[in-house]
Amino acid sequence: MSKAIIIGGGIIGLFSAYYLQKSGWEVEIIDQGDLSDNCSYGNAGMITPSHFVPLAAPGMVEQGIRWMFNSKSPFYVKPSLNPELVGWGLKFLKSATKKHVDHSAGALRDISMLSKRLYKEFEKDSNIDFGLEDKGILMLFKSPKMAEEEQHLAAHATNLGLDAQYLSPDECRKLQPGVEIDILGAVHYHCDAHLYPNKLMAGLINYLETTKGVTIHRNTEIVKIAHDGGRITSINSADKEFIGDAYVVAGGAWSPSIAKLAGLRVPLMPGKGYSFMVPQDESKRMTIPSILCEARVAITPMNNSIRYGGTMEVGKINTQVNMNRVKGIVESVPKYFPNFKPEVPAQKDIWFGFRPVSPDGMPYIGLSGKYSNLAVATGHAMIGLSLGPATGKIINDVLNGTQPEMSINPFAVDRFQ
Repeated sequence: MSKAIIIGGGIIGLFSAYYLQKSGWEVEIIDQGDLSDNCSYGNAGMITPSHFVPLAAPGMVEQGIRWMFNSKSPFYVKPSLNPELVGWGLKFLKSATKKHVDHSAGALRDISMLSKRLYKEFEKDSNIDFGLEDKGILMLFKSPKMAEEEQHLAAHATNLGLDAQYLSPDECRKLQPGVEIDILGAVHYHCDAHLYPNKLMAGLINYLETTKGVTIHRNTEIVKIAHDGGRITSINSADKEFIGDAYVVAGGAWSPSIAKLAGLRVPLMPGKGYSFMVPQDESKRMTIPSILCEARVAITPMNNSIRYGGTMEVGKINTQVNMNRVKGIVESVPKYFPNFKPEVPAQKDIWFGFRPVSPDGMPYIGLSGKYSNLAVATGHAMIGLSLGPATGKIINDVLNGTQPEMSINPFAVDRFQ
């Protein structure tokens, strides 16, 4: 039996372990933390074929510059002479073109639809209840400019074969009669779905460890990667050596430093996001997740509560909570939902995590061109949970020498080498 060693126990590493174990591999996962609170726990829980436009898109640079002067804005790049950030920024500028968006849309659609299908299969296979609901997602907008943009995107989605429906405010109200809304319109992406990340993560970890025999090494930091003749031969923590037949770098925002130990460059920056939860009010119950388009805030009903989340702070990893960003999330909600008035949560009740953001907005998935037995799976930004199963399945395919169900050329690991 071949052994795979996966560095990183987030949603990407866990689903890589799931599919590799299922195809006959012995699997070990190594994570620098205790797997109780990584980036996969606090996100909006959305499965989003609708998100076929990468972050690096025309207009994003101009919009990002404007947002940098607003302390409550949803996107912020902290100015710095850090060479990694400068290099990332230059690559982002080069990628933010219509040609890149057009080239990426089909690939993002395909991997998202694959992931949605695999989530349904995983739910049946594992018998884990993680709150998977196929109700779509509502994109809500208030301004004529955003209405034009969203209708254009909806038409593009339809051309890509995705189920998107434009709704008037009244049509939107009929979907959730107890929820008051103040919008100009909405697009309902029936192709999307949502789940409860906390239940998914806990259930998946328990399933892998107790049912499938996957070994997880918690609180273990990798400090050395040895290689010889175009193959990784071992990896080391401070006090232990791990030897396998294949290795997977799935360390999320920490992936660049892990890959660097093997002499690889995987350009990405951490993008900090925040979320918090409040109990559902039964008299005005939300059942369909929403994205507030102008505010870039996600709202998801889950586990009899509502999770509010948003912001993207690109910069170095740090443990500071920027309360102004959280206030920006809070203040945006009543503008769309007048009877939803969340209070600014106490700092202890605010979750934050670091999304791994590649400079072109596309994940890295596949084999390294430098080492025949090293795969990389990272850079998923805000759609890591959405793409978890598909990414794990692709990693399994490439390590087994099997052709993936879709082209993975747009996700090439060495595209910035």
